[in-house]
Amino acid sequence: MFNNSYKLIFMMTLMFSTILIISSNTWISMWMGLEINLLSFIPLLNNNKLMSSEASLKYFLIQTIASSILLLSIILIMNNFFFMKMMITTSLLLKMGTPPFHFWLLSIIEGLSWFNVFIMLTWQKIAPMMILSLLSMNPMIMISMILSSLIGAIGGINQTSMRKLISYSSINHMSWMIYSLMNNIILWTMYLILYSIILIPLIYLFNSKQIYHINQLSLSFISNKYIKIMLMINLLSLGGLPPFTGFFPKWMLINLMTINNQFLLSIIMILCSLITLFFYIRMTYSTLLINSLKINWLNSSYQSKHFLMILISLSLFSLILLPSFFLV
Repeated sequence: MFNNSYKLIFMMTLMFSTILIISSNTWISMWMGLEINLLSFIPLLNNNKLMSSEASLKYFLIQTIASSILLLSIILIMNNFFFMKMMITTSLLLKMGTPPFHFWLLSIIEGLSWFNVFIMLTWQKIAPMMILSLLSMNPMIMISMILSSLIGAIGGINQTSMRKLISYSSINHMSWMIYSLMNNIILWTMYLILYSIILIPLIYLFNSKQIYHINQLSLSFISNKYIKIMLMINLLSLGGLPPFTGFFPKWMLINLMTINNQFLLSIIMILCSLITLFFYIRMTYSTLLINSLKINWLNSSYQSKHFLMILISLSLFSLILLPSFFLV
């Protein structure tokens, strides 16, 4: 629908809106930043396909409802309605697609390209989470955090769609991000950066080979055995398995929960993370262990395999950083 120059403009506007929200000190300016963010992301979703058009329309309607709730909450808070802060929390959770307001995310994600999936699950979370960090911990946030951990783990078990699997994984990671956000903004920043770094090679691989379902991994889409091994390591890192990179932010948050005497919460989140490893291992099994005949009409050459292996090898950085963590 748009050429590359227009897409670049929309991407720059998207980044500008997020920076505007982070640097704002009034609720109205934050609300305006969210609206700019919405209007700049909608054109990126629509690429003249039926599913993408439906996804962009759903996204617009959901985000408009959330923005309306946020604006109403701002007006009521100005009139000293303290309980209306819960409405702000609700609107932000709705914008992020965090349980119990996550159903729209799973519906929309199926109509998006892999590039838009990455933006939806990473960059689009920053603005509402920064606004959420201005609020104190309340029951709505705590309930959403626990539900994110449970739904993200259980919901991905029976899924065969790769985009929904990645979405459920993101929902599970949201529980850890919300906890870090409400307790230590530095840990949240580190968690989001590491999550994005781990997710980039997966999105890059799935997009380059047009992989949208888990059964496609059993075909010879990925012919290089070293890429298969590195992909397995990256998936286990995304699941938070030690000693890979994805484990370290969770390790720090577990230590923080222990210091705060939140043992029950830590047990729930750890057990749910172990459940997520099930569908990561299932993806690894389909990729690494199942042998199938190579289909001749598929292009099995991998021109950028070295670049991909460099990206995936970032999951091994933790082995280098491990001694420094023990020295701190």
